[in-house]
Amino acid sequence: MPQSAARRPASPNPSARLRRRLVMGSAAVAAALGVAACGTASGALQPSTSPSAKGAITISPSTDPAPGTPGTPGSDGVPATAGASGRAAPPVTPRTPRTPGTSPGTSPSTANPSAAAAAPAVPTTPLSTTSVIGSTASGGRSVALTFDDGPGPATQQILDLLAQYNVKATFCEIGQNAAANPGLVKKVLAAGHRLCDHSVHHPQPFQKLPHDKAVAEISGAKDMIVKAGGPGTQVTWFRAPGGGFNADNEHIAAGLGMKSLGWSVDPRDWSRPGVPAIVSTVQSQLRPGGVILMHDGGGDRSQTVAALKQLLPWLVAQGYTFDLPAA
Repeated sequence: MPQSAARRPASPNPSARLRRRLVMGSAAVAAALGVAACGTASGALQPSTSPSAKGAITISPSTDPAPGTPGTPGSDGVPATAGASGRAAPPVTPRTPRTPGTSPGTSPSTANPSAAAAAPAVPTTPLSTTSVIGSTASGGRSVALTFDDGPGPATQQILDLLAQYNVKATFCEIGQNAAANPGLVKKVLAAGHRLCDHSVHHPQPFQKLPHDKAVAEISGAKDMIVKAGGPGTQVTWFRAPGGGFNADNEHIAAGLGMKSLGWSVDPRDWSRPGVPAIVSTVQSQLRPGGVILMHDGGGDRSQTVAALKQLLPWLVAQGYTFDLPAA
């Protein structure tokens, strides 16, 4: 049998070489990715900047801003969103003052404009289109004396005292009292004093009366006073019982040609606090141009008469002149 040729080393299998190359390439890619991952603080995969890594798979970095940044999720300005560790608690938002037309938690800048426009303005002063007089016509160092609830048993005594000092005063009369004492109403007018409407029955609180009732009380009293005084009687003012003025009864009086008359000094003589108390209250409260409230009817007015006997000479000594209320 012929001798065979010498054996040559077997050449590597082409498929084995290909497998070895793929394994080596995969290991290189894995190593490159592992180095990139370890180089980030957050652990997010980052693109490699090595020139040899061209064509490698890259993963873009996260664009989520850091929690707590103003105007971003998790801040006071925007509700927090869920994170990797779970849902974050909503932030505590400072309360802001509520304005008309906005709902709770709504800022004025984001309020519904139509709702804001529809909200009624808050009034800063009570509704009133007329003014209540509380000063004299001439002002300065003058004083106006006014007497309520008459005519009554004390009216004549007061008229006598006023005549001694040549004082002209204003008598705010109750309609039914005027009708019952027409002679005294005529004496008030004959002495040069002025008349004021003080309602028919003196109901209180006067400002709570319905319109029709207020009309009856004011217009009825004026008619009674004019009838008691006789032809030509003028009733210049209206004084609400208890000072219960409001826009309605002031308008009613104005429509009847009367001004609303208040006061600036109130010694509460109707409560009979004693003569010294009446005198001292007038002396302490009075200012130039003031209007003093006293009473000639409605009960026992002996303290008022006694106090007036002291006040008239005191007022003269203080340099006061006597005037009527502004009209």
